[in-house]
Amino acid sequence: MRALRITLIVVVILGGLFVAADRIAVYMAESKAADKIKSSQGLTTTPNVSIKGFPFLTQVVGKELDEVDVGVDGLTTDAGDGRSVRVTELDAQLHNVRISGNFSSASAERATGSAHISYADLSQAAGQGITVAYDPSGTNKVKITGSLLGFSLTAHSQVTIVNGNTIRLHAESIPGGSIPQWEDKVREKTDMERKIDGLPTGMRLDKVETSKDGIDVSVTGNNVQLTG
Repeated sequence: MRALRITLIVVVILGGLFVAADRIAVYMAESKAADKIKSSQGLTTTPNVSIKGFPFLTQVVGKELDEVDVGVDGLTTDAGDGRSVRVTELDAQLHNVRISGNFSSASAERATGSAHISYADLSQAAGQGITVAYDPSGTNKVKITGSLLGFSLTAHSQVTIVNGNTIRLHAESIPGGSIPQWEDKVREKTDMERKIDGLPTGMRLDKVETSKDGIDVSVTGNNVQLTG
């Protein structure tokens, strides 16, 4: 009985040490992955990386992780025309993450997630004098207000996803005006396409939904390049 107790104590101690070592290894791996993602994607902020599953060390031996969650706040992307658009929040869940033989890169079999863009950031990306706000009159619509040639204008625009990487705002109708080519001039202010660069390779914008706080976008992907 005494030998059995000693054996159990040793097992518990070794188990505790293994858990501690496993958690330390996870922390180090998360930190290194965050730095790698930051450099490979050209981010200005360090993302939050959380590696799921236990034990971690056995996953490393098999070179495949069950799930890796990545969160990026304040992602600024090139929106074209010399402008940028700020993505307030980007959260992604990457599943079945395969690690390369030398641990220099990783890719996920599939990924899901969400992104959020505030109306303040979208207004800034739209250009000077233009305000983008929530429009409760319909599904996935925003209200755009501004001025043109001394006239105040208001348009109601539909928000859609184009080519898996671009958010499009398109006015359903244009307020009347007698100035030649008035509609074209107004649409230069109200209609816009803002490309979201900086997403991990293999991820794309899937669906969009407007809310009182901003635009929520679901993202999805296959064979997503996490690093490298």
